[in-house]
Amino acid sequence: MDNFSVGDFIAALGLAFFLEGVLFIAFPEASRRMMAQVAQSPAAQLRIAGGIAAAIGLALVWFARM
Repeated sequence: MDNFSVGDFIAALGLAFFLEGVLFIAFPEASRRMMAQVAQSPAAQLRIAGGIAAAIGLALVWFARM
């Protein structure tokens, strides 16, 4: 963790917000349908999807920082 930078963390968080915002701007109706579908999904399924997404995100950051 010697290379940890708060600035990098904030930039990554900003990029995540930006990408999510672009999806809502570009596909508002699809986003609404997807949110309704997610709201009706079982908690276990959401945990699995969240874990997979977190692992992929961590791997991307890891490889980008190498």
